[in-house]
Amino acid sequence: MAEMDPVKLMKQEVGRAAAARVESGTVLGLGTGSTTAFAVQFIGDRIAAGELTDIKGVPTSFQASVLAKKYGIPLTTLDEVDTIHLAIDGADEVDPQFNLIKGGGAAHTREKIVDGLAEKFIVVVDSSKLVDQLGSTFALPVEVLPMAIAPVTRALTALGGTVDLRMGIKKDGPVITDQGNMVLDVKFEAIAAPAELEATINNIPGVLENGLFVGLATEVLVGEVKDGQATVRSL
Repeated sequence: MAEMDPVKLMKQEVGRAAAARVESGTVLGLGTGSTTAFAVQFIGDRIAAGELTDIKGVPTSFQASVLAKKYGIPLTTLDEVDTIHLAIDGADEVDPQFNLIKGGGAAHTREKIVDGLAEKFIVVVDSSKLVDQLGSTFALPVEVLPMAIAPVTRALTALGGTVDLRMGIKKDGPVITDQGNMVLDVKFEAIAAPAELEATINNIPGVLENGLFVGLATEVLVGEVKDGQATVRSL
């Protein structure tokens, strides 16, 4: 049998470490993305083994909902729960203050709602996602109502951003979010004041939400591959 790709193995180990943080009786925010998918799988394994009981998941995307059902995690909604005890989600960039850029999977609006409500929010990433300053490697996703694409693009350009409408892969036309909107990817030279920029962008008429997550993460689990071995450290 062929050896597993070290990067995939590392993502598995980060997902396993996050799943180990879950306790019985927890209402979970279930994030979106490849690393978080492994956490969902291992949470399902723990439920199936009888290690966890009375678990309820609040999915942040259609993908998260499908995976939760696949792995036997009971789902609920924000209408039905008062508290989210723990959210587990990935990120596209993480700065030293645990501020994030998210939205590579175009699910950042629902993710921010769920992650923001959680008492504890664990971020699962690989070491390539750690940056000194947000915007260093990843464009900032902004979810926009379709009718407002042109004026929002002008406003973001005026803020110093280089704006691209996100296009589908293996699909003609733009990416459409779970809310039926479009995503603008905005590259800034640097994001020196994430909280200020988050508020400024969200005040542009037509913007639903942007991918700056400021002051929400409580722990970051970082996966690394060293000498072909997967390791996980907590920040």
